[in-house]
Amino acid sequence: MNYGSYETITLERDAHLATITISREKALNALNGQVLTELLTCVSELELDDAVRVVIITGAGKAFVAGADIAEMIDLDPLAARPFSELGAAVGDSIESSSKVYIAAVNGFALGGGCELAMCCDFIYASAQAKFGQPEVKLGIIPGFGGTQRLPRRVGVGKAKELVLTGEMIRAEEALRIGLVDEVVAPEELISRCRAIAEKIAANGPLAVAEGKKVIHQGQSMSLAQALILEQRAFGELFFTGDRKEGMTAFLEKRAAVFEGR
Repeated sequence: MNYGSYETITLERDAHLATITISREKALNALNGQVLTELLTCVSELELDDAVRVVIITGAGKAFVAGADIAEMIDLDPLAARPFSELGAAVGDSIESSSKVYIAAVNGFALGGGCELAMCCDFIYASAQAKFGQPEVKLGIIPGFGGTQRLPRRVGVGKAKELVLTGEMIRAEEALRIGLVDEVVAPEELISRCRAIAEKIAANGPLAVAEGKKVIHQGQSMSLAQALILEQRAFGELFFTGDRKEGMTAFLEKRAAVFEGR
């Protein structure tokens, strides 16, 4: 598959794994309109690539993403600020609703929009040197890319209010303790750990992985009774697939399954 060219991000593909690196190192990978647009385009293109099953997002240098680009935001008026927020939200929604699994490899600062970008991913793995926060109130604004909504869903309402209303940063170990991140590893082990998890996921039935992600995500906004019906319907529909037959046959034959995503 042919991908577009990017100026602020890089895309690498290796078998079933893709890695997006945000590459504005001098600006600590701050999210401006161009970065957000290129991320949205890249995620949309990856969605069309059946060979890719897992995507890692990370940042170049010492930051994951240090936030939205204040140098760009300072000149926004109210009429321009909302579309900027909507663009950031569109990136998050595209990752969250993707059939691919997204892993945030947080190598350094994940502040403001960076923390919000990480929270859109299915997993967050952090370097021991990483720091997280939603410091927007220190600028006289609030999170605009989903932070006020995704953060309480991850860490609880009380802790989310504390982080959003104080604007304070927390270290990786504290982020792990409150449930914001899934694992903390040594800096030199971060990418290899993310790749190991990605390979485990990619070895499973891709249709089942995508359906599992979708059902969990959609079920969060439903009653338990509705969500259970959603699960039952998805469970039944997977029995139409060749992957289901291959997986069960391979199990009975005591061999590794070869899934084709069909």
